[in-house]
Amino acid sequence: MTEVLGTQPAPELWLVIVTALAALAATAPRATWRLSRNAVTIAHEGGHGLIALLTGRRLQGIRLHSDTSGLTVSRGRPTGIGMILTAAAGYTAPSLLGLGGAWLLAAHRITLLLWVATALLLVMLVMIRNAYGALTVVLTGGAFLLVSWLTGPDVQSAFAYSVVWFLLLGGVRPVFELQAKRRHGGAPDSDADQLARLTHAHPVMWLFLFHAVSICSLIGGGRWLLGL
Repeated sequence: MTEVLGTQPAPELWLVIVTALAALAATAPRATWRLSRNAVTIAHEGGHGLIALLTGRRLQGIRLHSDTSGLTVSRGRPTGIGMILTAAAGYTAPSLLGLGGAWLLAAHRITLLLWVATALLLVMLVMIRNAYGALTVVLTGGAFLLVSWLTGPDVQSAFAYSVVWFLLLGGVRPVFELQAKRRHGGAPDSDADQLARLTHAHPVMWLFLFHAVSICSLIGGGRWLLGL
């Protein structure tokens, strides 16, 4: 427990930069994004599920699909602040998780970050309702568990910084993808459109919020990670 709650040495700046480049390579090219986007979907649907629980809604289940889409079903009032926050949590979750991770890494809590991530994935696994989703979460959680248990500080640092950079960078692209889909008449029931119906605010306002959260998180989290 002392090791988990304690601090670990900060990595060299060159390693922080290398992990950032690795995360960029996983999120920028279309070929790698098709695979890595599954991890962003885990964070997206996990955000919906977590906020649903925190706002008193009844979480029925989460499904993750091989096309990197997902679905989170909760029960409760169809309107109100709980539903609004739940709907808004999806596109903001990866970036905010990355920002929280960057804060922990800036405080040199590398092991704590790995164990918190593992715990969140285990909780999410309980709510998964399809085989592909369960496999995806098990493999992701297994990677965190193996790194936490079997590797030394250097490997843990590289893994943790890569994950946080990935969340910060990976949280930006889906919002632009959603914006492009809506421009061409796609995604009529997207989170932004659901929020528009709930709040009577135009979907563009919600897209602006998603962009603001993702870009500000990337800038703020990146400064923490780089020690600026």
